[in-house]
Amino acid sequence: MWPPPAVAAPSAVQSWPPAWYPDPWYPGAVRWWDGGAWTGHAAYPRATRAREPFRTLPQAAAWFGLAVTAATLTGARLGLEFLGRFDWPIIVYAVLATLLGYGPMVAYCWWASRRWGSGDVPADIGVRVRWSDLGWGPIVWLSAWAGGIVAAIVVLATRIPIKSNTDGINEWSGDRGVLIAFLIVAVVVAPIVEELMFRGVVLRGLASVAPIWLAVAGQGAFFGVAHADPVRGWGNLGLILVLGAVGSVFGGAAYLLRRIGPTMIAHGLYNAAVMAIVLLVDA
Repeated sequence: MWPPPAVAAPSAVQSWPPAWYPDPWYPGAVRWWDGGAWTGHAAYPRATRAREPFRTLPQAAAWFGLAVTAATLTGARLGLEFLGRFDWPIIVYAVLATLLGYGPMVAYCWWASRRWGSGDVPADIGVRVRWSDLGWGPIVWLSAWAGGIVAAIVVLATRIPIKSNTDGINEWSGDRGVLIAFLIVAVVVAPIVEELMFRGVVLRGLASVAPIWLAVAGQGAFFGVAHADPVRGWGNLGLILVLGAVGSVFGGAAYLLRRIGPTMIAHGLYNAAVMAIVLLVDA
């Protein structure tokens, strides 16, 4: 029924000319006055949704997560060196490397949510994917490339030693099975698990005790350190700086978007591009 029966049109506006005026029934809206009566034509303000808070975890979650990451990567390396004594197909080693290197990290993220969060993993560490991430993912990926290139320019300009963490991959380019295994790990498994740990748990743990800019930079630095390898010696310095910049971009995106779906996509695209460049250059 129009107008609302409980409220009569104000008599004070009987002499107003036709125009839009503040709605006498709905605060914040405007309604058309035709010169003699209110009409059914109204415009309401677009509902504004409060920005989703950035859910954090206790700092212990971050430090334990980093300890688990270090122990897992070290244990996986030692385990593979031991298993290397056996004459197994390389594809078996690829599978074992994935399980040993990433399995405990996934288990820890689930446990951290149960221990310090609500037990709802998607809510606690932002594991959500939306259709819009198909657009956000490439944007974050391009931003990560820009951050990595800037860091690389600084590294080269200051002559900081740097070595790639993709050395040796081209040796297996002739073995299709091994190459597919490498690509699956680099483009699918690593992006998902590393985002869960660094942008999911570590970032949120650091953000509970530090300004967000410092938490983003800190988890980015730890992300770079996680890719260090004693075999590369001082060449790890430049690699840590470049990947630290990339990880910081991912961290900033995870904070701004409140989820890690876009960073998982961006991370996968980044690794895919690096693998493609390495294989094409060395072909």
